[in-house]
Amino acid sequence: MIELIETDTVPEALLQLEDATRIRDIFPHPALLRLEGERREALFVTVLLHGNEDTGLFAIQALLKKYARRKLPCTLLVFFGNVYAAAEGLRRLPGQPDYNRVWPGGSERDSDEADLIDRVTARVTAEPLFASIDIHNNTGKNPHYGCINRLTPDFLQLASLFSRTVVYFETPRGVQSLAMAEHCPAVTVECGKPGEARGTEHAASFVETLLHLEAFAHHPPRRDEIDVYHTAVQVKIPDRYTFSFTDKDADLHLLAELENDNFTELPEGTLFAARRPGSEAHFEAFDDEGRERSRDYFIIESDEIRLKKAMMPSMITLDERVIRQDCFCYLMERVILPEG
Repeated sequence: MIELIETDTVPEALLQLEDATRIRDIFPHPALLRLEGERREALFVTVLLHGNEDTGLFAIQALLKKYARRKLPCTLLVFFGNVYAAAEGLRRLPGQPDYNRVWPGGSERDSDEADLIDRVTARVTAEPLFASIDIHNNTGKNPHYGCINRLTPDFLQLASLFSRTVVYFETPRGVQSLAMAEHCPAVTVECGKPGEARGTEHAASFVETLLHLEAFAHHPPRRDEIDVYHTAVQVKIPDRYTFSFTDKDADLHLLAELENDNFTELPEGTLFAARRPGSEAHFEAFDDEGRERSRDYFIIESDEIRLKKAMMPSMITLDERVIRQDCFCYLMERVILPEG
């Protein structure tokens, strides 16, 4: 069993921390911090579910410094997740499940990590929750954007307070925002690459805005205030194939310049990869029901893999470890919201 530290006191060392790899000096195990606010309704925030994504940690640090001598506007719950991987500067340790795939509702439920998350969920949902935020970073070049799992006015309002760019997704299962959506409006915020001051400032400002917010509007944002995209498929590379951005002898030679096309609508026929002659390497593309649909989105001609239809990619990264552990990218299409 993984130990869960529970505290209602902010460690002074947390306010002075400069390097996320030293987080275990403060929290040697995953920790749940609860700070009573002026309002009993609670805001739940998760950070470090991926150990190498430290923007959430430093956003919370900045907020706690600001309120060090005064009471928070509402109760704040903060879960410091995979501190073990954070200490090594990794997304997750070898052999560990992903801390953002083991929440209730997912399929990866038979692990000590899932048991830990069940205990966190039970503690948090015993509170009257106002909203939930899961703070992440990207490894590729992406704008700041919010991700939601429902297209109701409260979820759309929540996401739009962070960015006008919003992604609606239903898979993968087992993520924090899907689990918390059963209890309150929930959003995952993607804050650019780790280590960028702009990402930390944006995340801290967003959390503080929600601490002061007492209710969400009953109507969705206007069409001209928000851009919503639906994740159609998650694009993966089967484990049996090698891939590289530099080695043309790999089974798949990926195009590094595609990283610049995240959140850009690409036309039919856009080149995504070239495969080694004689190789049968290909992408796999899974929709929300887990169906493999690569033939609907990619076409292979003369060992070149191209888009079969116009689509918008997101989260393309040059980090080959992340591609292997998670995916190459997502393909999205625009959602036309009804007139409010």
